[in-house]
Amino acid sequence: MTRTTTYTEPTANRSLTEYDDRTVAGLLLFVLGAGFMTALMLAAALVPGYDFRGGVISDLGVFSESALLFNGGLLVVGVLNLAGGYLLYRRHGKTWLLAIYALASVGAVGTGLFPLNTGDAHSLFALLAFLFFNLEAIGTATLLRGAMRALSVLAGVLGIVFLVLMAVGDGGNTAAFGPIGHGGTERMIVYPVMLWLVAFGGSLLGGGAVGE
Repeated sequence: MTRTTTYTEPTANRSLTEYDDRTVAGLLLFVLGAGFMTALMLAAALVPGYDFRGGVISDLGVFSESALLFNGGLLVVGVLNLAGGYLLYRRHGKTWLLAIYALASVGAVGTGLFPLNTGDAHSLFALLAFLFFNLEAIGTATLLRGAMRALSVLAGVLGIVFLVLMAVGDGGNTAAFGPIGHGGTERMIVYPVMLWLVAFGGSLLGGGAVGE
């Protein structure tokens, strides 16, 4: 008599695809945030006499010393953000949140393809990136709990506040820039959300939960 043995696949293995989506998304977003912050630092260091306070970040896409690093970095940011956002979408299924990730990515890629000296196209794509990367942080907070949720909202709101201040300053009221100038104001739109991406990506890599 032959005994039939039934093998049941462990639950952990059945959820391997979901686990991989979360982990890969975390890796992509972590590399995005840490990599772009590093690229900004290196690009600024390559340009002699670069003015952090008075200059705009996009100046780095025009200077010959830093143009390739900065503009290429923006293209990578767009690709990594879209890929990470899609992998998260496979878990949460929120189409509106995927759309925010996609618009932020389009903004980053467009900003890299159309540097500051190309005119209005650059301004449009930069605004798209500034706005939707910060909305991305706020929207992602709906998937999170606890301190990570609070950090997501804080980063996004802070970036949007400084986006408004930059718009007011660019409109003629330069007092809106305060002591940090245009360059500092613009960096306060970008740096908090990039640091958030590092933290969020690290959380996903560490097994942090993302709402279904």
